[in-house]
Amino acid sequence: MTDEKIRLQKYLSECGIASRRKSEALIEEGRVKVNGIRAQIGDKIDPKRDTVSVNGRKVIREQTLCYLMLHKPRGFITTMSDEMNRKCVAELVQDCGMRVYPVGRLDRESEGLLLLTNDGEFANAMMHPKRHVPKTYRVTVRPSITDEQITQITMGLMLEGRMTAPADVHVVTKEEGRVVLEIVLYEGRNRQIRKMCEQLGLEVARLKRTAVGPVKLGMLPQGKWRELTQDEVNKLMNAAKIKQNEKI
Repeated sequence: MTDEKIRLQKYLSECGIASRRKSEALIEEGRVKVNGIRAQIGDKIDPKRDTVSVNGRKVIREQTLCYLMLHKPRGFITTMSDEMNRKCVAELVQDCGMRVYPVGRLDRESEGLLLLTNDGEFANAMMHPKRHVPKTYRVTVRPSITDEQITQITMGLMLEGRMTAPADVHVVTKEEGRVVLEIVLYEGRNRQIRKMCEQLGLEVARLKRTAVGPVKLGMLPQGKWRELTQDEVNKLMNAAKIKQNEKI
C-alpha cells in the first residue's frame, strides 16, 4: 500500500497556514494538534484521515492557489498577526478573499514589493537558500558613497562571521548629501542591505524593493495589492529553477 502520509509542516504550508519554517515554530510552540493530541516535530499525517488544528481551529486545505503582490508601506511588519498590536501586512490584504501569508519579509522601515501566497511549495522555492532568486532594491544612502564602498558591496564583505554573496550595485543618482543606488541581492539574509551599509559607515535613508526576479513592482500604489498573472508566476518559478511538480 502506498504511504499517503506527509510531514505535518508541509501539510500546514500547503494549506496556507504558514511557510514550512513558521509551521515548525507553531508545532514547537504547542499550537498544533493532530486528532486532538499535541503535535511534535517530525510527525506525519494522512490528510484524508487525520484532523489537524492550529490554535483550536480545524485546518482546511485551500483548493484555489493564490499569488499576490503587495506594495508594502513603511511602518508595517511582515506578519499576519502581532501580539504587540503593531500594524501588520495582514491588514492590507484582508479583502483578498483568501488566507495568504508573506513570502520572505521586508523589515518594518522598508517598503516595496512583497509576495504573499497560500501555495506552500511556491513559497518554499522562493525562500529556499539554494534557489537564489534575485531581489532588486532602490536604496538611498547618506552622505555619499565611494567607489571602494561600492566594490565591497559588489564583491561581498564579512557580515556576522561569513561573507555575503556578490551583489550588483549601480549608482542611479548622486548629489550632495545623498546617493540613490540600485542593489540586486542573490541571497536573503535578515536586514542584509542595512547591515552592510552600517558596516561601511553609510546611513540608509530609504530602502525599497522594486523587483523579485523578473517581476517588478511597477506603478502599484502603496498599501495596494494585486494578483500575479499566471505568466508572472511561471517566470518566478523559472527564476527559482523549479518545475511545478518538483518537490523541495
